[in-house]
Amino acid sequence: SNRSNSEYILEPLSLPESPGGVAAVEESPSVPCIFCEECSPRAEQDQLLKHMIIEHKLVIADIKLVADFRRYILYWKKRFTEQPITDFCSVIRTNSEAPIEEQDNYFLLCDVLPEDRLLREQLQQKRLREILEQQQRERNDTSFHSICMFCDKEFTGNRSVLFNHMARDHAFNVGLPDNIVNCNEFLAALQKKLDNLQCLYCEKIFRDKNTLKDHMRKKQHRRINAKNTEYDRFYIINYLEFGKSWEEVQSEDDRELLDNVEEDWSDWEEHPVCAVCLFCEKQADTTEKLCLHMKEAHGFDFLKIKTEHGLKFYQQVKLVNFIRREIHQCRCYNCKEMFQSKTELINHMEITKHITFLPTKSTWDQPQYYFPTYENDTLLCTLSDSEDELTAKDQSEDVPVISEDLSDLEALRQSSVLNQLLREENSD
Repeated sequence: SNRSNSEYILEPLSLPESPGGVAAVEESPSVPCIFCEECSPRAEQDQLLKHMIIEHKLVIADIKLVADFRRYILYWKKRFTEQPITDFCSVIRTNSEAPIEEQDNYFLLCDVLPEDRLLREQLQQKRLREILEQQQRERNDTSFHSICMFCDKEFTGNRSVLFNHMARDHAFNVGLPDNIVNCNEFLAALQKKLDNLQCLYCEKIFRDKNTLKDHMRKKQHRRINAKNTEYDRFYIINYLEFGKSWEEVQSEDDRELLDNVEEDWSDWEEHPVCAVCLFCEKQADTTEKLCLHMKEAHGFDFLKIKTEHGLKFYQQVKLVNFIRREIHQCRCYNCKEMFQSKTELINHMEITKHITFLPTKSTWDQPQYYFPTYENDTLLCTLSDSEDELTAKDQSEDVPVISEDLSDLEALRQSSVLNQLLREENSD
């Protein structure tokens, strides 16, 4: 291979398929034992793990960090038929001081084995890719249809309309709609609790619907219980670092703040956040300035490319990471010619106009480019969907601020003193 180690990108692992094909693997509700015909439902994986320990002496380390338990088991079931178990597992001998007949050998499968670590990483990347793609579909979905769980008002269009209504009119806030994934399941889970006369926050059961509504309003329990891990799967943050909940991620951030609490901030100066050009060291404090620079200095019109190709948010992320990587490796992203320096590369790309247009979509629209080439790439933080900008602009205008409980918004509108002022204004 001509590729260097720093450039090499691992291809997705080929996972075993059942005779029914991929669909059968996806839809099967059970998980087989690695060694025998024993099966357990997906929801009862602990039973299968217990079976493999007792019957086959196999221990799998850190199983909660495996993103797709079924595919993980299927992979090793196939591999164990190809090579001896001792090629993959460490052997742990128990009762080593006892006579031979009383000793037991257990086999430990863990990510110390490079093949196991790679499998875990690939399954995690696959899950993250699927969840991000699902989130993107929901962000763009205009066929959403649901009824408000507090006032039975009907909403169609985009999911954000319903969430914004519940936050504004009922003080029920679950965070930004863009942070939510599997929206319909989320709403169904909340509705089920209310149908069971259960408070969404303290989770107490009440005797009737009116008592529940009064309780949630008076106690300000119109929010979800953040400690309930049932909701974790509906928030994108819980998929970013597998095995860590949003609380653990947040507490790490808080710890960093606490660790620095005694530092002297007296000479601290605020500097504008600057994004760096894709092709040179030029920095700009706004996206507009940076895009103008790339267009005038290099002939790369990012805004035009974004519009012409209809690039959604995550496609823009992948494109930026792809270009960053190619430029870092001194390789033209169109003709693939390699150069000795970045200067020579940019000179070639500008002369040949290779800088002005994109290669085929399949080259850069790949899941590996969800991940930043540079971890401090501020340009990624400034990307946005065009429709998002329009929506934000529309929503920022004429937003009423009402401090009372809005369980009967129509009655409030009709009795408001503002109606009198409007009549007087119109008569003038």
